[in-house]
Amino acid sequence: MNTTKLVTGILLIALFVVEQCILAGESALKLKVMTFNLRYASLEPPNSWPQRRPVVKECIKLIEPDIIGTQEGLFWQLKEMANDLPEYEWFGLGREGGTHSEFMAIFFNKARFELLEYDHFWLSDTPMVIGSSTWGNSNRRMVTWGKFKDKLSGLEFFVWNTHLDHEVQAAREKGARLILDSIKKLNTELPVVLTGDFNAVAQKNMAYEILVGPDKLKDSWVLAQKRINEKVNTFHGFSGPREKGERIDWILFKGDAKVDTAEIVTFSRNGQYPSDHFPVVVTLEFNVKK
Repeated sequence: MNTTKLVTGILLIALFVVEQCILAGESALKLKVMTFNLRYASLEPPNSWPQRRPVVKECIKLIEPDIIGTQEGLFWQLKEMANDLPEYEWFGLGREGGTHSEFMAIFFNKARFELLEYDHFWLSDTPMVIGSSTWGNSNRRMVTWGKFKDKLSGLEFFVWNTHLDHEVQAAREKGARLILDSIKKLNTELPVVLTGDFNAVAQKNMAYEILVGPDKLKDSWVLAQKRINEKVNTFHGFSGPREKGERIDWILFKGDAKVDTAEIVTFSRNGQYPSDHFPVVVTLEFNVKK
């Protein structure tokens, strides 16, 4: 077979595959998603917010995520981040209502995505009651979620973001069940991405078992074709990498997706870490029905 015929044959096969995807009404949605516990802003050194702020900015600009699910950010802290990162838009609500206490804020690339709708609920027996807590946890816990449209392709998807309790295991488990049940109630074929600090070691805690499994959510880290800094704990307390492989910051998803790369980002600048957690970033490619 001569070279011209070979190339022609390959092109015809490629065109056939594209045509079949169009006929099937499917398209690819590629997302780079980060989950990032920012550590609430303190003005006391060491590791004060003024010290960390430029490092947070540099870290995010280096990675260039499309979506960032953040935890622990305070209102004024998030406003400063937004000033540093003008390519992003953000939304959220303080866990005690309004601008009070910590946010589960979601940042997104505003040039690429349109926010179609968003809402919040609390991890309690009364999830629509602002600031509610009924499971023995002293800190209010909540979910912020948004529905997005990719401006270029028109494809739509959901991003949910949370922070489970750090002390009460029963609250973690009930929170996980409420989140999973709420995602199922969406009754959608659209992709759903869940970011968060779950305060539970992946694959070693019942909260993980509740969320991840057949007919539940998938763990992007486990499914990634390539994992960077696989042995590093995601929480480090400003002490630098610890290699026990304990992940408490996860990116889960629902839908038909290939996970290219997952990374625990150990970035620092002159010994200063951006937070007491390392951000986690994954690249997902969803097959989405139009």
